Amino acid sequence: MTQTTATRESGPDDAAATPKRRRLLPKILIGVAVVLVVAIGAGLLYAATIDRSLTKNLNRGVELPADESSLRPPAQETGTLNYVLLGSDSRDPGNEGNGRSDTVLVVHLNAKRDKAYVISFPRDMYVNVPGYGKNKINAAFAFGGAPLAVRTLEDLTGVRMDHVVLIDFEGFIRLTEDLDGVTVTNKTAFSSHGFDYPEGKITIAGEEALWFVRERKLLPGGDLDRAENQRNVIKAIVQKGLSVQVLSDPTTFINFVGNVAKHLTVDNDLSDAEIRRTALSLRLTGKDIELLQAPISGFATTRDGQSINVVDTAKLAELSQAMKKDKLSEYVKKYPQG
Repeated sequence: MTQTTATRESGPDDAAATPKRRRLLPKILIGVAVVLVVAIGAGLLYAATIDRSLTKNLNRGVELPADESSLRPPAQETGTLNYVLLGSDSRDPGNEGNGRSDTVLVVHLNAKRDKAYVISFPRDMYVNVPGYGKNKINAAFAFGGAPLAVRTLEDLTGVRMDHVVLIDFEGFIRLTEDLDGVTVTNKTAFSSHGFDYPEGKITIAGEEALWFVRERKLLPGGDLDRAENQRNVIKAIVQKGLSVQVLSDPTTFINFVGNVAKHLTVDNDLSDAEIRRTALSLRLTGKDIELLQAPISGFATTRDGQSINVVDTAKLAELSQAMKKDKLSEYVKKYPQG
């Protein structure tokens, strides 16, 4: 059986059909243009709503150290940004007034804005606190608030810190409820305050997540393991907050952004315009966040009986140079465990 292919022969109506198609084409293009304009307008409206949700809920009132060139490292010329994040737990009875900062983090954004590095400084790191001598790093906040905490980090690393953010850490962890839980890998099984945390991947939210990041006495590495758990939960919150699942739901994402802002207090120099400019420059997803710990060489006890973490000065010098020269990716390759 032979197959035949139908061919269209020209007829007397073809000439009349051509102008109709020509008249129809502009209408189609106009329709497409209208759809694009509406889509772009909706996108701009969405972006503006997100911007308002962030800026109207963000708190200000934190001061940076006085900008004295003789006391602070010079501003970075590589285009990187360093944010100091200080968090304390309101349930800790030792945190009256300024209290001691339970969580000391530096978030480093590379110049291309396609990588973020979250570096935690264990609260028992024994460092120089300017004007007070050697002490645990978390004492700086108690002695002089955010300005002295920033000065202490700059003195330790030799790197300029651009901005400082105070975190209502308990409130921030409770963002896990907004996200219907986050998943982290737990390397040590333990139980705390009625919650069981088996080894491996676990999904946690709310009170359960809060006790996961607070526990340290039951962990083999003590405060170092707790700091690691804190980093992992913070990363999990950011990853899920930037996931397609959340980004594709405008209401959920706008609420998430607003609730994040409610638990942050930023320095007075961090303007809405700078926040907007930095946000628009970001090219990262949740997978582009690297977690590190500032290096320590071991543990010791002070003359007055305090347990401290001893700074690994050689490795810290490498970390500092990597931050200054926008080469943290190379540092992470060399020290994949942080």
